[in-house]
Order: sequence, then C-alpha cells, then structure tokens
Amino acid sequence: TTLNMIAGLEDISSGELRIGGERVNDKAPKDRDIAMVFQSYALYPHMTVRQNIAFPLTLAKMKKADIAQQVEETAKILDLSQLLDRKPSQLSGGQRQRVAMGRAIVRRPKAFLMDEPLSNLDAKLRVQMRGEIARLQRRLGTTTVYVTHDQTEAMTLGDRVVVMHGGVAQQIGTPQELYEHPANLFVAGFIGSPAMNFFPASLTTMGLTLPFGEVTLSPQTQEIIARHPKPRNVIVGVRPEHIRDAALIDGYERIRALTFGVDVDMVESLGSDKYVYFTTSGPAVHAAQLDELEAQGEVTENQFVARVPAESKAAIGDSIELACDTTKLVVFDADTGANLTVPS
Repeated sequence: TTLNMIAGLEDISSGELRIGGERVNDKAPKDRDIAMVFQSYALYPHMTVRQNIAFPLTLAKMKKADIAQQVEETAKILDLSQLLDRKPSQLSGGQRQRVAMGRAIVRRPKAFLMDEPLSNLDAKLRVQMRGEIARLQRRLGTTTVYVTHDQTEAMTLGDRVVVMHGGVAQQIGTPQELYEHPANLFVAGFIGSPAMNFFPASLTTMGLTLPFGEVTLSPQTQEIIARHPKPRNVIVGVRPEHIRDAALIDGYERIRALTFGVDVDMVESLGSDKYVYFTTSGPAVHAAQLDELEAQGEVTENQFVARVPAESKAAIGDSIELACDTTKLVVFDADTGANLTVPS
C-alpha cells in the first residue's frame, strides 16, 4: 500500500507526499519520475535484454542514438553487457533481476521503489544480490524505498529503516538504533536473528526481579523508567549475545553479570559461535505484540538462546551456568509494549 501511494496507484487520504521537495499528491503516476522493481521481474519474454532495458526510453520517444547509449551505460553498471542479445528465458534468476533493475535505472528517475525484489531467489543468490543492490544504490545515489519482510535485508541495505505493523510505523531509525534501542516489544522481537529473549519481571525499588535472580539497575536507568507512566507489568528483553557462558567470562564481567543455571536443550554450531538454546521454569511471557510475533514464528514461548564462543563446552543435555550482562537489559511495559529504558 505504501509503495502504491508513492507511485500514485492509490489515493492518499491525508498527509503530504513529497519527491525532491515537491508535493506530488495530485500528480499522475507518469509524472512522478519514479521507477519500480517488482518481485516478479515483469520482463517481456519476447524481447531481448537490450529491448527490455530500453523499453521505458522507447515509450518516452527518445532518439535511438540516446537510447542505445543509455542502455549500454546501464548494462555496464549491472554487468549485463555480454547478455544484451539474450531473451529472459536464457537468463538465470539473478540475471533476470539485474535486467529488471536496469529497466528501472536506465531513465535516471528521482526515486526507486523496490517491492521484495529478492524474494524469488534462493538463499545464496539473495545474499549476492543484496550486495549488488547496496553497491548500485551507493553508486547512483538515488533515493530508494525498499519493501521487504526479511529483517536481514532491511538491516543490511537500509540507511534508515521503517518498521511497519498494521499499517502503522512502529519505529524509524538507523539499523543500529532499531537494534540497540527498539521502541517497543514488536520492534525488539522482529529485529535481530536469533530474536531477543523476553523474560517476565517485576520492578523493585532499585531494579528488577527476574525468574532467575535480582538485578540492581543503574541510577540513570531507574530515572528514565521513572519518567514513564508506572506499568502494571513489565517484560525484560536481552539479546542472545548478552547472555554468555559463565565459564568463559572474567572477574570484571562477573561483577556486572547475573549468573543462573540452565539445562541445554539444543546447540547450533556456526563455526566462530554457538547458539545455546534453553528453557526456564516459571510463567511464560504474554503480551499482545509478542503473541503476534509468536504466531508469525518470530519468537517462541519460553524458549531462549545464548550466543557463546565456539570454545564453549555446552552440549545438549548439559547443565551449565550462564551469565546475563545486566547493563544490557531492556525493560518494556507488558501492556503497551513501550520500551521504558528510552526517554519518554
């Protein structure tokens, strides 16, 4: 819907849409000077690569010499020069995607709109094309609005990321801002792989009570939480990399850590790291935003994960001690989902 409004294919009920500083709410799609790249590529099968890329310029009735020059320049940028006389059926998925992008960039629009352009590619090709799109965008310097359900794509490609849910922008910021300071439970659970761990908790005079111990919060964090309306219930979030194997931490790290014992359910080895999965006793976390994420498979009730170094001896069935970095805890209002550790 958002892309359709920018493109002029759907009416905007309120607010203003500006492209290049100009209000375009009432402009026809053809007059907005934007180009779209679709999930389905939308290439003409009877045309060659050259003809597909040239198509928007042909429609604009440009001179043949100018069309040929711009097509050659675009093909060079996208490494398609050797494929210009082939038909789409003779191309790989990645090559077809580059042709679709070439058709979009050949007329040098003010903005690109990309609608999940990599979703039809296999995992390896997606990673490769992600890098190519990032390099292309930096080279052209053209504003690009990129829609994706893959948070990894959003985090690696975006200078600024908008997390949408139910038609509402939940948070706008840099990838790092979204990761380190999520505005609410939905953003926290959606951004990050593996997802943030969530534990039920209660506020105390000086800090928090968690299922596995007491935490004293810094005076600065206590002050920020106090500025928010007092919550009835809270949920504490902690990223997997902030839960360590206690056997591998030094004395300084132990000072600011909360240690607790767990039984290991599963271990995933990634070479340089391991993901250690575990469960805890006690009540499960329940909040509307987390329930929605659970339904989408983004989070799993009462299952938690720690990211530990490869040298960790943790194995399935072991009882081990983990250490949670208490300076990295994020406190959420369980009812509203709001992050209480960012200023209100």
